[in-house]
Amino acid sequence: MSLPEQPTALRPHEEPFYLPVGDEVVLFERCHARGLAVMLKGPTGCGKTRFIEHMAWRLGRPLVTIACHDDLSASDLIGRFLIRHDGTAWQDGPLTRAVREGAICYLDEVVEARQDTVVVLHALTDHRRLLPIDKTGELLQAPPGFQLVVSYNPGYQRMLKDLKPSTRQRFVALDLGFPDADREACIVQRESGVDAPTARSLVALAQRLRALRDRGLSEVPSTRLLVAAGALCAQGIEIRAACLAAIVSPLSDDETLVDAMRDLVDATFI
Repeated sequence: MSLPEQPTALRPHEEPFYLPVGDEVVLFERCHARGLAVMLKGPTGCGKTRFIEHMAWRLGRPLVTIACHDDLSASDLIGRFLIRHDGTAWQDGPLTRAVREGAICYLDEVVEARQDTVVVLHALTDHRRLLPIDKTGELLQAPPGFQLVVSYNPGYQRMLKDLKPSTRQRFVALDLGFPDADREACIVQRESGVDAPTARSLVALAQRLRALRDRGLSEVPSTRLLVAAGALCAQGIEIRAACLAAIVSPLSDDETLVDAMRDLVDATFI
C-alpha cells in the first residue's frame, strides 16, 4: 500500500486576470523581494484570492492555497506519520511542501483556524524563516522564493474572531476593497461576458445595495456576486431574475431587507 498522492503547488499557465485598484502590486513585489509575510485585508469577494493568484503568476512562483476552518490543526499544515503495511511513513502537509518548494503559501480566512494552529506560523514570519517539524526533529529553512500570505475579512471577523496582536504584527497588511465604478464594471464585463451597459448597470445596483449596510445588511454585494449575475445574463437569463438569484437571495433571508433589495433592482432596471 503506497501513500496517497499529494498535490503539488500550482503554477498557472495563463495570467489570472486582475485589475489593480491601487499600489498593491508594487507593494507585494517589494514584500516578496524581502521575504516579508503579507496579510490581505478586505471584504468578501473583493478579489483577494484572485490577487494572490495573479501575483504568483507574475512572480513565477508556485502557489499552495489552504482554506482555513475550525478543525484545521497544526498537523494538517505541517504533516503527519501515516501507517503502512511495513510500518509508518512521514507525509508533508501543505505548509511544509510550500516551504520545501519555495512556493507562495496562501492561508485563506486565516482567523477561522484555531489559535494554537496559527502559532506554528510565527517562526516563518520573522527573520528566522524557519519551520520546526517537531515529530521528525527536522528544522526547515525557508528558501528565498517562499512567502507566507494570509487573508481575512475585517468587517466580518471583528464581530466573531480576530488575530492576536502577536500574530498580526508579523505581517505587512495590504488593504483591498471594491474598485471604483469604472474598474468594477470593466471586471464584471471581462469575467462574465456581458456587454458594457449591463456591466455598468450591475455595478450601479451594487452601489445602491451597499448603502443598505447601515440598515442591517451584514454583507454587501461583492464583485464576485456581480460577476455571477452577469454570467447568468450572458446565458440568456433576464436581468432582474439574474440579480434576484445571484445577488439578492445570497445576501439575506430577512424579508424586510429582501423587499428593499428587490425595490432597488426594479429601480435600477426599469
